[in-house]
Amino acid sequence: MRLLVTRPEPDAERTASALSQHGHQVTVVPLLLIEPAAADLGPGPWDALVMTSANSCRAAAKHPRRKEFMTLPVFVVGRYSADTARAAGFADVTSAGGNAKELAKLLKARFSARDRRLLYLAGEDRAADLAGEAAAQGVLLKTVVIYRAIKVMQFPPSARDAIANGEIDGVMHFSRRSAEAYLNCAAAAGILDKALAPFHYCLSPQVARPLTEAGAKTVRISPRPDKPAMMELVGTR
Repeated sequence: MRLLVTRPEPDAERTASALSQHGHQVTVVPLLLIEPAAADLGPGPWDALVMTSANSCRAAAKHPRRKEFMTLPVFVVGRYSADTARAAGFADVTSAGGNAKELAKLLKARFSARDRRLLYLAGEDRAADLAGEAAAQGVLLKTVVIYRAIKVMQFPPSARDAIANGEIDGVMHFSRRSAEAYLNCAAAAGILDKALAPFHYCLSPQVARPLTEAGAKTVRISPRPDKPAMMELVGTR
């Protein structure tokens, strides 16, 4: 298949490499640009770190105050974030293996006392309200924005032409914001109808929603919100 991968770097190239190994022709068009935020962490020490994305893990490992928390226990939402945290240098990493609700339950099981200091390093735009979920479980998080994802406003000419000429069979969407950016870029280029025509492979129902609302007819939703399930999904056409 001729696939378009829209996730930000460095994840886009890794996904493209895996897809290419399965015989797919892949075009990489990152529609979100990740940049660090001027995170005010406040005074430490903390009892643990909480992160819900690989981007948070990478940003934390590069933060000027990283020496204060690199040895702390880290709690993340899924396997990929856990792998990224370990690759970034965090040694004590625990994954909830699910979603924000599961992570909140895990935090409750580990930190029942409300006076424990848990630092949640988050993106500026978040798909789920982890702090709210944790508070409902009796666990308080200090939320600090450590990175932001900036939407790209236009397709590069090569991607625009490929979509316009019907040369893309499927588009892989890993976040709601990248799906929104895809639609915005298509509208700006005047090719929204062409952009809706391919198969759209989405990480979750939330990711798929902007596409279905825009009129996409061939939307496929991953059975699990992770990269292996997305890879399997491409083969279910």
